[in-house]
Amino acid sequence: MQLYNTLSAIERAALIEEAGKERLTISFYTYAHIGNTTIFRNHLFIHWNEMDVLGRIYVAHEGINAQLSVPAENFNVFKAHLDSISFLENVRLNIAIEQDNLSFLKLKVKVRNKIVADGLNDHTFDVTNKGIHVDAEKFNELIEDPDTVLVDMRNHYESEIGHFKNAITPDVDTFRDSLDIIEKDLADHKKDKKLVMYCTGGIRCEKASAYYKHKGFEQVYQLEGGIIEYTRQVEQKKLENKFRGKNFVFDHRRGERISEDVIANCHQCGEPCDDHVNCANEACHLLFIQCKSCAEKMNNCCSDACKEVHELPYEEQKALRKGKVVSNKIFKKGRSEVLKFKK
Repeated sequence: MQLYNTLSAIERAALIEEAGKERLTISFYTYAHIGNTTIFRNHLFIHWNEMDVLGRIYVAHEGINAQLSVPAENFNVFKAHLDSISFLENVRLNIAIEQDNLSFLKLKVKVRNKIVADGLNDHTFDVTNKGIHVDAEKFNELIEDPDTVLVDMRNHYESEIGHFKNAITPDVDTFRDSLDIIEKDLADHKKDKKLVMYCTGGIRCEKASAYYKHKGFEQVYQLEGGIIEYTRQVEQKKLENKFRGKNFVFDHRRGERISEDVIANCHQCGEPCDDHVNCANEACHLLFIQCKSCAEKMNNCCSDACKEVHELPYEEQKALRKGKVVSNKIFKKGRSEVLKFKK
Protein backbone atom coordinates (compact mmCIF):
# COMPACT_ATOMS: atom_id res chain seq x y z
CA MET A 1 0.00 0.00 0.00
CA GLN A 2 1.49 3.34 -1.10
CA LEU A 3 1.59 5.91 1.70
CA TYR A 4 4.33 8.22 0.42
CA ASN A 5 5.40 9.95 -2.80
CA THR A 6 7.22 7.87 -5.39
CA LEU A 7 7.87 10.67 -7.90
CA SER A 8 10.20 13.65 -7.58
CA ALA A 9 8.96 17.20 -8.07
CA ILE A 10 10.71 17.33 -11.47
CA GLU A 11 9.06 14.10 -12.62
CA ARG A 12 5.65 15.28 -11.40
CA ALA A 13 5.98 18.66 -13.13
CA ALA A 14 6.76 16.92 -16.42
CA LEU A 15 3.67 14.70 -16.09
CA ILE A 16 1.45 17.70 -15.34
CA GLU A 17 2.80 19.61 -18.33
CA GLU A 18 2.34 16.56 -20.56
CA ALA A 19 -1.25 16.03 -19.41
CA GLY A 20 -2.13 19.66 -20.17
CA LYS A 21 -5.19 19.57 -17.91
CA GLU A 22 -6.44 22.33 -15.65
CA ARG A 23 -5.75 22.08 -11.92
CA LEU A 24 -7.31 24.06 -9.07
CA THR A 25 -5.32 25.43 -6.13
CA ILE A 26 -7.45 25.09 -3.00
CA SER A 27 -6.99 25.62 0.73
CA PHE A 28 -9.16 24.74 3.71
CA TYR A 29 -8.93 24.14 7.43
CA THR A 30 -11.09 23.09 10.34
CA TYR A 31 -10.63 22.63 14.05
CA ALA A 32 -11.94 19.26 15.21
CA HIS A 33 -11.08 16.54 17.68
CA ILE A 34 -9.15 13.85 15.75
CA GLY A 35 -8.33 10.71 17.74
CA ASN A 36 -5.82 8.61 15.80
CA THR A 37 -4.02 11.14 13.62
CA THR A 38 -1.81 8.53 11.91
CA ILE A 39 -4.78 6.48 10.70
CA PHE A 40 -6.52 9.64 9.50
CA ARG A 41 -3.34 10.81 7.77
CA ASN A 42 -2.98 7.49 5.92
CA HIS A 43 -6.66 7.50 4.97
CA LEU A 44 -6.29 10.92 3.34
CA PHE A 45 -3.09 10.00 1.51
CA ILE A 46 -4.50 6.80 0.02
CA HIS A 47 -7.68 8.42 -1.27
CA TRP A 48 -6.18 11.71 -2.42
CA ASN A 49 -3.23 10.05 -4.13
CA GLU A 50 -5.72 8.10 -6.26
CA MET A 51 -7.33 11.41 -7.29
CA ASP A 52 -3.93 12.92 -8.24
CA VAL A 53 -4.26 15.50 -5.45
CA LEU A 54 -1.01 17.29 -4.59
CA GLY A 55 -0.23 19.66 -1.76
CA ARG A 56 0.82 20.23 1.84
CA ILE A 57 -1.51 18.98 4.57
CA TYR A 58 -1.04 19.07 8.34
CA VAL A 59 -3.08 16.79 10.58
CA ALA A 60 -3.16 17.13 14.38
CA HIS A 61 -5.43 16.19 17.25
CA GLU A 62 -6.89 19.72 17.00
CA GLY A 63 -7.84 19.51 13.29
CA ILE A 64 -6.56 19.76 9.73
CA ASN A 65 -4.89 22.49 7.64
CA ALA A 66 -4.66 21.81 3.90
CA GLN A 67 -3.26 23.57 0.85
CA LEU A 68 -3.85 21.55 -2.31
CA SER A 69 -3.75 21.28 -6.06
CA VAL A 70 -6.64 19.20 -7.45
CA PRO A 71 -7.29 18.25 -11.10
CA ALA A 72 -10.38 20.22 -12.12
CA GLU A 73 -11.95 17.07 -13.54
CA ASN A 74 -11.60 15.36 -10.14
CA PHE A 75 -12.99 18.24 -8.06
CA ASN A 76 -16.46 16.73 -7.55
CA VAL A 77 -14.97 13.39 -6.47
CA PHE A 78 -12.63 15.21 -4.10
CA LYS A 79 -15.49 17.26 -2.64
CA ALA A 80 -17.60 14.12 -2.19
CA HIS A 81 -14.76 12.51 -0.25
CA LEU A 82 -14.51 15.55 2.04
CA ASP A 83 -18.27 15.43 2.63
CA SER A 84 -18.00 11.76 3.59
CA ILE A 85 -15.92 12.80 6.63
CA SER A 86 -18.27 14.15 9.32
CA PHE A 87 -16.22 17.16 10.43
CA LEU A 88 -15.28 18.10 6.85
CA GLU A 89 -18.78 18.02 5.40
CA ASN A 90 -19.45 21.36 3.65
CA VAL A 91 -16.13 22.76 4.86
CA ARG A 92 -15.39 26.12 3.23
CA LEU A 93 -12.95 25.72 0.34
CA ASN A 94 -10.83 28.73 -0.59
CA ILE A 95 -10.15 28.48 -4.32
CA ALA A 96 -7.16 30.54 -5.47
CA ILE A 97 -7.78 33.78 -7.37
CA GLU A 98 -4.87 33.06 -9.72
CA GLN A 99 -4.45 29.44 -10.82
CA ASP A 100 -1.15 27.68 -11.54
CA ASN A 101 -1.00 24.02 -12.53
CA LEU A 102 2.40 23.73 -10.83
CA SER A 103 1.46 25.31 -7.49
CA PHE A 104 2.22 21.98 -5.74
CA LEU A 105 4.30 19.07 -7.04
CA LYS A 106 4.05 16.49 -4.25
CA LEU A 107 1.41 15.16 -1.89
CA LYS A 108 2.66 15.65 1.66
CA VAL A 109 0.33 14.71 4.52
CA LYS A 110 2.11 15.23 7.82
CA VAL A 111 1.11 14.58 11.42
CA ARG A 112 1.90 17.57 13.62
CA ASN A 113 1.31 18.56 17.23
CA LYS A 114 -0.80 21.50 16.02
CA ILE A 115 -2.13 22.63 12.66
CA VAL A 116 -0.81 26.14 13.39
CA ALA A 117 2.28 26.50 15.55
CA ASP A 118 1.27 28.91 18.31
CA GLY A 119 3.59 28.13 21.24
CA LEU A 120 0.59 28.01 23.60
CA ASN A 121 0.50 25.52 26.47
CA ASP A 122 -2.61 26.81 28.27
CA HIS A 123 -4.96 23.84 28.66
CA THR A 124 -7.82 26.11 29.78
CA PHE A 125 -7.80 27.79 26.36
CA ASP A 126 -10.72 26.58 24.20
CA VAL A 127 -9.96 27.04 20.50
CA THR A 128 -13.63 26.50 19.58
CA ASN A 129 -14.77 29.60 21.55
CA LYS A 130 -13.95 31.82 18.61
CA GLY A 131 -14.73 35.38 17.61
CA ILE A 132 -17.48 36.64 15.31
CA HIS A 133 -16.97 35.83 11.62
CA VAL A 134 -17.75 38.67 9.21
CA ASP A 135 -18.04 38.80 5.43
CA ALA A 136 -16.34 41.33 3.15
CA GLU A 137 -19.17 43.88 3.33
CA LYS A 138 -19.34 43.88 7.13
CA PHE A 139 -15.53 43.85 7.33
CA ASN A 140 -15.37 47.02 5.20
CA GLU A 141 -17.84 48.70 7.56
CA LEU A 142 -15.97 47.63 10.69
CA ILE A 143 -12.56 48.83 9.58
CA GLU A 144 -13.93 52.33 8.96
CA ASP A 145 -15.27 52.49 12.52
CA PRO A 146 -13.03 54.71 14.71
CA ASP A 147 -13.57 52.25 17.58
CA THR A 148 -12.00 49.41 15.57
CA VAL A 149 -8.43 48.18 15.84
CA LEU A 150 -7.50 46.24 12.71
CA VAL A 151 -4.68 43.70 13.09
CA ASP A 152 -2.86 41.67 10.43
CA MET A 153 -2.19 38.23 11.93
CA ARG A 154 0.43 37.34 9.33
CA ASN A 155 4.22 37.61 9.40
CA HIS A 156 6.38 40.53 8.26
CA TYR A 157 7.26 39.10 4.85
CA GLU A 158 3.55 38.57 4.08
CA SER A 159 2.26 42.01 5.11
CA GLU A 160 5.26 43.69 3.48
CA ILE A 161 3.87 43.04 -0.02
CA GLY A 162 0.20 43.61 0.81
CA HIS A 163 -2.17 44.54 3.61
CA PHE A 164 -5.41 46.38 4.39
CA LYS A 165 -5.16 50.12 4.83
CA ASN A 166 -4.71 51.30 8.42
CA ALA A 167 -3.90 47.77 9.64
CA ILE A 168 -1.43 47.10 12.42
CA THR A 169 1.22 44.84 10.84
CA PRO A 170 3.36 43.24 13.59
CA ASP A 171 7.04 42.97 12.67
CA VAL A 172 7.26 39.25 13.50
CA ASP A 173 8.73 36.15 11.91
CA THR A 174 6.11 33.67 13.17
CA PHE A 175 2.47 33.55 14.22
CA ARG A 176 3.42 32.55 17.77
CA ASP A 177 5.49 35.74 18.10
CA SER A 178 2.48 37.95 17.35
CA LEU A 179 0.01 36.62 19.93
CA ASP A 180 1.58 38.05 23.09
CA ILE A 181 2.86 41.21 21.36
CA ILE A 182 -0.64 42.16 20.20
CA GLU A 183 -2.19 41.40 23.60
CA LYS A 184 0.39 43.60 25.34
CA ASP A 185 0.02 46.48 22.86
CA LEU A 186 -3.79 46.44 23.09
CA ALA A 187 -4.09 45.61 26.81
CA ASP A 188 -5.85 48.93 27.58
CA HIS A 189 -8.55 48.34 24.95
CA LYS A 190 -9.97 44.93 25.87
CA LYS A 191 -13.38 46.43 26.62
CA ASP A 192 -13.71 49.63 24.60
CA LYS A 193 -12.38 48.64 21.16
CA LYS A 194 -13.49 46.22 18.47
CA LEU A 195 -10.58 43.88 17.72
CA VAL A 196 -10.81 42.90 14.04
CA MET A 197 -8.31 40.45 12.58
CA TYR A 198 -7.48 38.99 9.18
CA CYS A 199 -5.00 36.54 7.65
CA THR A 200 -4.55 34.61 4.40
CA GLY A 201 -7.38 32.08 4.62
CA GLY A 202 -8.70 32.42 8.16
CA ILE A 203 -6.92 29.68 10.09
CA ARG A 204 -4.62 31.90 12.15
CA CYS A 205 -7.46 34.31 13.00
CA GLU A 206 -9.63 31.39 14.07
CA LYS A 207 -7.15 30.48 16.78
CA ALA A 208 -6.18 34.08 17.57
CA SER A 209 -9.80 35.19 18.02
CA ALA A 210 -10.42 32.39 20.53
CA TYR A 211 -7.14 33.22 22.30
CA TYR A 212 -7.97 36.91 22.68
CA LYS A 213 -11.45 36.14 23.96
CA HIS A 214 -9.75 33.84 26.46
CA LYS A 215 -7.53 36.79 27.44
CA GLY A 216 -10.48 39.09 28.12
CA PHE A 217 -11.12 40.95 24.85
CA GLU A 218 -14.88 41.46 24.66
CA GLN A 219 -15.43 42.47 21.00
CA VAL A 220 -13.49 40.09 18.75
CA TYR A 221 -14.08 39.72 15.02
CA GLN A 222 -12.33 37.89 12.18
CA LEU A 223 -12.56 38.12 8.41
CA GLU A 224 -14.35 34.96 7.24
CA GLY A 225 -12.18 33.06 4.75
CA GLY A 226 -9.37 35.57 5.05
CA ILE A 227 -7.98 37.68 2.21
CA ILE A 228 -8.72 34.94 -0.34
CA GLU A 229 -12.48 34.91 0.31
CA TYR A 230 -12.56 38.69 0.78
CA THR A 231 -11.18 39.17 -2.73
CA ARG A 232 -13.75 36.80 -4.19
CA GLN A 233 -16.64 38.59 -2.47
CA VAL A 234 -15.35 42.03 -3.47
CA GLU A 235 -15.37 40.96 -7.12
CA GLN A 236 -18.74 39.19 -6.96
CA LYS A 237 -20.56 41.93 -5.01
CA LYS A 238 -18.73 44.89 -6.60
CA LEU A 239 -17.53 46.15 -3.21
CA GLU A 240 -14.71 48.62 -2.59
CA ASN A 241 -11.41 46.76 -2.36
CA LYS A 242 -9.59 47.99 0.73
CA PHE A 243 -6.62 45.64 0.35
CA ARG A 244 -3.45 47.09 -1.16
CA GLY A 245 -0.88 45.01 -3.04
CA LYS A 246 -0.38 41.26 -3.16
CA ASN A 247 -1.60 38.43 -0.95
CA PHE A 248 1.34 36.17 -0.03
CA VAL A 249 0.52 32.47 -0.63
CA PHE A 250 2.41 29.38 0.48
CA ASP A 251 2.95 27.61 -2.82
CA HIS A 252 5.16 28.07 -5.87
CA ARG A 253 3.27 31.24 -6.90
CA ARG A 254 4.27 33.05 -3.66
CA GLY A 255 1.67 35.74 -4.25
CA GLU A 256 -1.68 36.69 -5.78
CA ARG A 257 -2.21 40.22 -7.04
CA ILE A 258 -5.19 41.82 -5.27
CA SER A 259 -4.68 45.44 -6.31
CA GLU A 260 -2.32 47.18 -8.70
CA ASP A 261 -0.49 48.91 -5.82
CA VAL A 262 3.14 47.88 -5.35
CA ILE A 263 3.86 48.76 -1.73
CA ALA A 264 7.16 46.90 -1.25
CA ASN A 265 10.63 47.36 -2.70
CA CYS A 266 13.43 45.19 -4.07
CA HIS A 267 15.61 44.17 -1.13
CA GLN A 268 18.73 44.67 -3.25
CA CYS A 269 18.26 47.95 -5.13
CA GLY A 270 15.26 49.58 -3.44
CA GLU A 271 13.12 49.93 -6.57
CA PRO A 272 9.36 49.25 -6.25
CA CYS A 273 8.84 45.48 -6.41
CA ASP A 274 6.76 42.83 -4.67
CA ASP A 275 8.04 39.58 -6.21
CA HIS A 276 9.32 37.05 -3.69
CA VAL A 277 12.03 34.62 -4.80
CA ASN A 278 14.30 32.08 -3.14
CA CYS A 279 18.05 32.49 -3.44
CA ALA A 280 19.30 30.16 -6.20
CA ASN A 281 22.18 28.97 -4.01
CA GLU A 282 20.79 25.71 -2.57
CA ALA A 283 22.90 26.17 0.56
CA CYS A 284 21.04 29.44 1.28
CA HIS A 285 17.56 29.39 -0.28
CA LEU A 286 16.69 32.67 1.50
CA LEU A 287 13.25 34.09 0.68
CA PHE A 288 13.50 37.76 -0.33
CA ILE A 289 12.12 40.36 -2.76
CA GLN A 290 14.08 40.77 -5.98
CA CYS A 291 13.32 42.76 -9.13
CA LYS A 292 14.03 41.42 -12.62
CA SER A 293 17.04 43.70 -13.06
CA CYS A 294 18.71 42.46 -9.86
CA ALA A 295 17.77 38.87 -10.68
CA GLU A 296 19.70 39.16 -13.94
CA LYS A 297 22.61 40.98 -12.33
CA MET A 298 22.86 38.60 -9.35
CA ASN A 299 22.01 35.38 -11.22
CA ASN A 300 18.93 34.96 -8.97
CA CYS A 301 21.02 35.07 -5.79
CA CYS A 302 20.77 37.19 -2.63
CA SER A 303 24.47 38.11 -2.37
CA ASP A 304 27.79 38.08 -4.20
CA ALA A 305 28.92 35.18 -2.00
CA CYS A 306 25.90 33.09 -2.99
CA LYS A 307 26.34 34.11 -6.65
CA GLU A 308 29.92 32.80 -6.61
CA VAL A 309 28.77 29.46 -5.17
CA HIS A 310 25.82 29.18 -7.56
CA GLU A 311 28.12 29.66 -10.56
CA LEU A 312 30.35 26.75 -9.56
CA PRO A 313 29.88 23.35 -11.23
CA TYR A 314 27.03 21.44 -9.55
CA GLU A 315 29.31 18.74 -8.10
CA GLU A 316 31.50 21.40 -6.48
CA GLN A 317 28.38 22.98 -4.94
CA LYS A 318 27.36 19.59 -3.53
CA ALA A 319 30.83 19.10 -2.08
CA LEU A 320 30.65 22.47 -0.32
CA ARG A 321 27.27 21.56 1.20
CA LYS A 322 28.30 18.09 2.30
CA GLY A 323 28.05 17.57 6.06
CA LYS A 324 26.65 21.05 6.69
CA VAL A 325 23.28 21.85 8.20
CA VAL A 326 21.08 24.05 5.99
CA SER A 327 21.60 27.67 6.94
CA ASN A 328 19.16 29.26 9.37
CA LYS A 329 18.68 32.03 6.84
CA ILE A 330 15.92 29.99 5.20
CA PHE A 331 13.79 30.72 8.26
CA LYS A 332 14.77 34.40 8.48
CA LYS A 333 12.71 35.43 5.48
CA GLY A 334 13.98 38.77 4.22
CA ARG A 335 16.08 39.35 7.37
CA SER A 336 19.57 38.65 6.05
CA GLU A 337 22.21 41.35 6.56
CA VAL A 338 23.21 41.01 2.89
CA LEU A 339 19.95 42.70 1.87
CA LYS A 340 20.50 46.45 1.82
CA PHE A 341 16.84 47.47 1.47
CA LYS A 342 15.14 44.84 3.66
CA LYS A 343 12.19 45.93 5.77
